[in-house]
Amino acid sequence: MTDKRGLGGLSGGQRDKLMQSLRAGRKQPQESRPAAPRRVQTAPAFDFGTLPEVKQLKMQRAAADMIGLENPFFRPHDATAGSTTLINGRTLDNFASYNYLGMSGHPQVLEAANAAIARYGTSVSASRVVAGERPLHRELEAALARLHGVEDAVTFVSGHATNVSTIGHMMGTEDLILSDMLIHNSIAEGARLSGAKRLNFAHGDLDMLEQQLASNRHLHDHVLIAVEGLYSMDGDFPDLKRLIALKNRYDAWLLVDEAHSLGVLGTHGRGIAEEFGIDPTSVEMWMGTLSKTLASCGGYIAGSSTLCEYLKATAPGFVYSVGMAPPLAAAALSSITIMERETERVGRLKDNGHHFLKVAKAAGLDTGPSAGYSVVPVIVGDSVQAAMLANALLDDDINVLPIIFPAVAEKAARLRFFITSEHTHDQIDRAVAKTAERLATIRAGGSALKALLNNAR
Repeated sequence: MTDKRGLGGLSGGQRDKLMQSLRAGRKQPQESRPAAPRRVQTAPAFDFGTLPEVKQLKMQRAAADMIGLENPFFRPHDATAGSTTLINGRTLDNFASYNYLGMSGHPQVLEAANAAIARYGTSVSASRVVAGERPLHRELEAALARLHGVEDAVTFVSGHATNVSTIGHMMGTEDLILSDMLIHNSIAEGARLSGAKRLNFAHGDLDMLEQQLASNRHLHDHVLIAVEGLYSMDGDFPDLKRLIALKNRYDAWLLVDEAHSLGVLGTHGRGIAEEFGIDPTSVEMWMGTLSKTLASCGGYIAGSSTLCEYLKATAPGFVYSVGMAPPLAAAALSSITIMERETERVGRLKDNGHHFLKVAKAAGLDTGPSAGYSVVPVIVGDSVQAAMLANALLDDDINVLPIIFPAVAEKAARLRFFITSEHTHDQIDRAVAKTAERLATIRAGGSALKALLNNAR
């Protein structure tokens, strides 16, 4: 006798029983369903407040509170930060902005960013390799290459990540990295990631660099020399001609970080190569950021087309990162257009920087090795007094931030003044006069405060 099967090979009787069971399950009241599993009691997450480094930070903050030293960092600005800014409803003369040529807030830059949002949205929502490529990306890279006078450029979504990813990827354990001791943290982190041997030479000391090359070049596959076009802490720049001669003599690569020199050095703001009258193709890697002169956010490497194509295909910070947001690419591209068209902005910046340096020196302020362009430090030599000076100047409607240990050595603690093309000489003269006046007062009574904070460490 043939066994006739129905649903899923079940007999008719079995099928009926199954359907009855399913119907009964649907009618089951909510409260009869199995309860959610109880949470298992576990140990609490690690308390990072127990770390010695965190404890020390808390002690320093407590000591600052004891003497009424307000934290000068993380103050929110309520307007575009240019030569002036708005903090807590007060308009202040602003010397704490990278807006060197006044592009951030420029009507044409805002219009370009808004148009990009309207067309492409606020994000490309993917890696450029996968589906994030937009015409703006290549237009910006072509403009950056033209600005530097090289074949091509590749953009990254972060200036810091540009150096970390590029150096960490290009260099390896058999290589050597030689860097100025005041080089930016992003280059130091890239060197650490690479696993390459790293040696620092004293700031601006190219004799020491040459000695390092002579002693070590033959021991390594590749050697990278890393410098800044304009040093962000001291406002000086290296001897590019000699650097190129050295890297050629010892078969090394040269990376110049132009974060603070693009838009600042050179008649047209094209950077240190224009300042020295040097063919930019003689440098392997030009690195730059979009967050200073170009009023955006991100970074780039400019150089040969071969280098840029290689980075686009293999650099982790490019391949595995979302593409640059359309409004940021558009803002940077528009800023380049304005800078190339209105070269007088670069001239005004240079005039303002030189004026600041002149009056600061005349007032007896220590400006270190600054060449008087976009960055001029006023070295205080004490982190507590530097913070006090910044807070005092805020009361005078002047916004300038302190750079303190460990960002710089304690004896090099300072206020760092950023100069823009939009500042007036009156603003500069007043800032310098108030700085000299306030610093003299603080130094007259600062030793007791310093002792208190030292005891709290």
